[in-house]
Amino acid sequence: MKIRLYDTTLRDGTQGEGMSLSLNDKILIARMLDDFGVHYIEGGWPGSNPKDAGFFNEVRKLKLKNAVVCAFGSTRRAGGKAKTDNQINALIEANTKAVTIFGKSWDMHVTDVIKTPLKENLEMIRDSVDYLKSKKKEVIYDAEHFFDGFNANPDYALESIKAAEEAGADNITLCDTNGGTTPERVAQIVEEVKKAVRVSLGIHCHNDMELAVANSLAAVRAGCDLIHGTVNGYGERCGNANLISIIPVLQFKMGYSCVKPENVRRLTEISHYVAEVCNMPINNNQPFTGRSAFAHKGGVHVNAVTKTAKSYEHITPDSVGNERRFLVSELSGKTNVLLKASELGIKLDKNSPETTRILDRIQDLENEGYQFEAAEASFELIIKKTLGKYRKFFDLQGFRVMDLATENGRSVSEAAVRLSVNGKEEHTAAQGDGPVNALDLALRKALIKFYPAIEKIHLVDFKVRVINGAEGTAAKVRVFITFQDEKETWSTVGVSTNIIEASWQALVEAIEYKLLKS
Repeated sequence: MKIRLYDTTLRDGTQGEGMSLSLNDKILIARMLDDFGVHYIEGGWPGSNPKDAGFFNEVRKLKLKNAVVCAFGSTRRAGGKAKTDNQINALIEANTKAVTIFGKSWDMHVTDVIKTPLKENLEMIRDSVDYLKSKKKEVIYDAEHFFDGFNANPDYALESIKAAEEAGADNITLCDTNGGTTPERVAQIVEEVKKAVRVSLGIHCHNDMELAVANSLAAVRAGCDLIHGTVNGYGERCGNANLISIIPVLQFKMGYSCVKPENVRRLTEISHYVAEVCNMPINNNQPFTGRSAFAHKGGVHVNAVTKTAKSYEHITPDSVGNERRFLVSELSGKTNVLLKASELGIKLDKNSPETTRILDRIQDLENEGYQFEAAEASFELIIKKTLGKYRKFFDLQGFRVMDLATENGRSVSEAAVRLSVNGKEEHTAAQGDGPVNALDLALRKALIKFYPAIEKIHLVDFKVRVINGAEGTAAKVRVFITFQDEKETWSTVGVSTNIIEASWQALVEAIEYKLLKS
């Protein structure tokens, strides 16, 4: 059975906290979704703001191959006519093949929110759908709050969607707008709806109980053939149903088809690309496409996966474009260390004393608060130091950091660094936006004449975590620093009760890692 995908990232997704897309961002995402094979792309509400109106003008120039673009809006206003309703006419002027409109299914919303007679609400639905069909539009009718409405007054909820069907709606999508329905109840209600109407059914779920994906899949089992959702589950409140999870479950676990099999391998690419355009972080633990989705840390798990991958993986990472990772920590066995070293191009013998020393060192450091899962450059340095493949590039005599108040009240940090390289002493200072930035600039300023490769690197991320918060301001902190050059990105870690000292440790290791590579 073919399941059609309806993506609402560009409309419902942008209602999530922290989400804001420019017109160009929306075009980039639309192009990617079309190339991936999504069937419908909801572009926005043309009557609500100039940006969405502009999107519909620009998206026509793309000549999409797979997706139908939908303009989104509501039924006409109470007491009026669809043909003279400004919002309805804005949908028509968007010049899309398909239009999605929502209407009220819950009698409480009709009487208490839009304060309209129940019969008038039915006429609003009927008139709006009928008028849009007269303009040769494919009409998807979103039955807003349908599941809550059905629970409160099933007869009226069914009457509302029958009005849309009688007016010619091509699809009726049942919405769990408040995200408060369970999968069992979703399935029961969809089955009841299937007895009452003959039109194609869709499902639109929100994630307020973390059941949006489960509810969407339950609806498909019960007879829905159109799934609404967003990339990475973006959306208002707790988000919408996550298409990135829904697609592989449909195709790998439930036997349905929604995109070409080879395109499922692009899921991680799609997930990360959209997150980048939206300037939103990817949840490491996101199923299928998160960085940790196929990461193995426990020694028993790692040992088993190296023998039979399916022992701890329900699908192969490459089937969704992800990759397997082996983590190193105090929970690791020698297998983790061997595999991680192998990834770095370093061969170790499981029974060698060096391997034992590396593992012991990692466990000791993690007991002090270090973590190497997200600091693989620091881990590589530990291996090289143990194997005698490390060399010291400079000797530190000392550093000092001060905060300076300028005349305009702005605070500027100044760092001074004294070090020697091959017996030649260097003493430099630099100002920066904060002590870590100042230290970074001063350190590189001191070293660049000796090691020109440093000029090509720059700091891209800086994170601080309190390890033992009960100690208050005397607590240890863990600092992660990420650097990047034209070829790669690497991260290091430092730990201390002094945040400047922890930052210095991570900074020095980041520079050393680059110099060893050079």
